[in-house]
Amino acid sequence: MKIWTSEHVFNHSWETVSQAAWRKYPNPMNPAVVGIDVLERRVQEGRLVTDRLISSKWGIPGWAASLIGSPSVCYGYEQSTVDPAQRQMELKTRNITFGSSISVDERLVYSEHPDDPSKTLLRQEAVVTVQGVPLTDYMENILTSKISANAGKGREAMEWVIGKINQEVHELATATKSAVKTTDELLHSAKHSVDGLAERARQLGHLTDGITEKAKNIHLTSETTANQRQL
Repeated sequence: MKIWTSEHVFNHSWETVSQAAWRKYPNPMNPAVVGIDVLERRVQEGRLVTDRLISSKWGIPGWAASLIGSPSVCYGYEQSTVDPAQRQMELKTRNITFGSSISVDERLVYSEHPDDPSKTLLRQEAVVTVQGVPLTDYMENILTSKISANAGKGREAMEWVIGKINQEVHELATATKSAVKTTDELLHSAKHSVDGLAERARQLGHLTDGITEKAKNIHLTSETTANQRQL
């Protein structure tokens, strides 16, 4: 049995990192992961618990494949627990494929950094056990080295996803600002049109009043002339 551990600090808030963890796959740094399916999701005592099936390609060396086989796709089971009150996200993963001869138990914990709330601390652990096949110790070392290399790529992938999230937030903010500006322009244009209509109405009102007044004068003049003729 081999045990591998690691710690890493992300210069991002826990909310951002935990969101990125959900959206980690697919990414160009870990092309071996080819699919993720949600099996069940539930809330237990205020914590979100999710069971997922992970599909990946292990890329087993030829000599190892001759001993344990080499399926085109390998499967693993992952259970994640998000505790917003404690500001912690835990992911536990175990392989299903090769389970009779190889077990790889991984645990990742993302938590708010104890000294800086603007950062996130990642604690990662993997326990590798190989049994029932030749070269047990050698295979455990190979798998442990592979886990270590993949962990580095996984951290790069997290930064890549966080970059995408930040870009989406920026684009949304820009779109919202543009929408507000457009709305303001439309309101200004509508107000200008209403003001223009009101001014035209006032002008028409004055014109109508003038016509009415002239009509009254003409009528009075006609009556005066008629009266004079009668006299």
